[in-house]
Amino acid sequence: MQTEAAVASTASPSQGSGRIFGIIFGLILLVGVGYAAIHLMDDLSIVRSHSATPFILLGVALLIALGFEFVNGFHDTANAVATVIYTHSLPPNLAVIWSGLFNFMGVLTSSGAVAFTVVSLLPVELILQVGSGAGFAMVFALLLAAILWNLGTWYFGLPNSSSHTLIGSIIGVGLANQLTAAKSATSGVDWNAAIGVFRGLVFSPIAGFILAALLMYLAKGLIKIPALYRAPEGNKPPPWPIRLLLILTCTGVSFSHGSNDGQKGMGLIMLILIGTVPTAYALNGAVAGGQVQTFHQVSVKVQQVLTTLDHGATVSGSPRDIVTTAIQQHQLQADTIPALSQLINEIDQQVGNRSSLRAVPQEQMGNVRNDIYLANTVMPLVLKQSGLSADSDQYKTLTTWSGLGVKATQFIPLWVKVAVALALGLGTMVGWKRIVVTVGEKIGKEHLTYAQGASAELVAMGLIQAADMYHLPVSTTHVLTSGVAGTMAANGSGLQWSTVRNLLMAWVLTLPASIILAGVLFVVLKHVF
Repeated sequence: MQTEAAVASTASPSQGSGRIFGIIFGLILLVGVGYAAIHLMDDLSIVRSHSATPFILLGVALLIALGFEFVNGFHDTANAVATVIYTHSLPPNLAVIWSGLFNFMGVLTSSGAVAFTVVSLLPVELILQVGSGAGFAMVFALLLAAILWNLGTWYFGLPNSSSHTLIGSIIGVGLANQLTAAKSATSGVDWNAAIGVFRGLVFSPIAGFILAALLMYLAKGLIKIPALYRAPEGNKPPPWPIRLLLILTCTGVSFSHGSNDGQKGMGLIMLILIGTVPTAYALNGAVAGGQVQTFHQVSVKVQQVLTTLDHGATVSGSPRDIVTTAIQQHQLQADTIPALSQLINEIDQQVGNRSSLRAVPQEQMGNVRNDIYLANTVMPLVLKQSGLSADSDQYKTLTTWSGLGVKATQFIPLWVKVAVALALGLGTMVGWKRIVVTVGEKIGKEHLTYAQGASAELVAMGLIQAADMYHLPVSTTHVLTSGVAGTMAANGSGLQWSTVRNLLMAWVLTLPASIILAGVLFVVLKHVF
């Protein structure tokens, strides 16, 4: 088997080609950074502030968030290029640039739904107060814990899951928030939402192992091409049909990775932007004209529907506090529905007569966004406990308002997607070698064959795209490495149990380690801020 040094040297392109690839990526990086910087400055031009502090915090937080995506590139995107590099289908520099391009396209075409699924796991009061000291402590603790654990596992060449790390960090912050503020009845982790995310994270590697093994069995039975089932010979590239297949599967995994994993950092970046400069990012300025009028009309209808459901209950106290309590307790109270009706009425008064959401007074943008977030978060409880039929007009009215609220508050500017894509690609170029060697030669007892690489990547691509459809975060690392193990088992190659044991230990330890790291950092940073 080849060592890491051998892989690096034998698969590397000529010095001239390497220089050309470096220049190409440098130009892409330069253009991308310039594009992101210009659009960020344009967005910030409407912000009126007499202090430089928000801008300093914004800069530091953005650097750390993009650092998380950079480290994410060490782990997850390296898996996407492992097969093409290890089978000599593409030289490393070209492979990572190619993968980065399709990661970029995957990020650009993503809906952002996965990003906000991850963000919704955070305690409600921290999301509402993301611009406060506790809010900044939350964001910094999440990102720093994820970066530290990812760097540690990367150092030992373990394909760790950035998704698990981030989810664990969120749980750590939620638990720390609950334990340090027990007397104020703050919320911790939304376990119902977390369990839904865990199902996807746990199910996907099991499905990856089984489906990749079945695909390998199927290929061996139907496709009688001996070269497909052989390991690479020296530095010789595979025959062109096989080479094209491997490049296509690498392309698919890279695109799928960008469309799913790239969103996790985007959600946190949006929290940072909303917390530091709500004037520019609290509401989606693209919602204008007829869309605002539709929002007003549906808001009126929703209040009528809620009046038929409140059973004459009255509101005593702040509607925001009442709705927040219902969210924290995951249970409607007697006055929740009339409080929600009042809250939607207040939102409509701020929004309904505007030419666009950008026309909302700057000092009110953060409050309006928080109100829409609260109303949207409690709406599933109303739909679940009201007894309304899913095909009734009342049910459809409530869900229509929720959809409009999502469009008003859950958006990701193009420059954020560009910045995340560049960070992922740059991380891949710097740190691919350790993870590639583990995937290529340390999971099975025999060298990875062309068929095994293609089978594992086809399954990974399909599972990630399916997760996207259901707005669930999954781990590219877990899916792909499990797929490689499945093909090794199906091929009778055997598994290197020392590596499998280390991978399992990293996977098992990721959650508790990131929970503890993020929890401790949150407590420390809360005092600092």
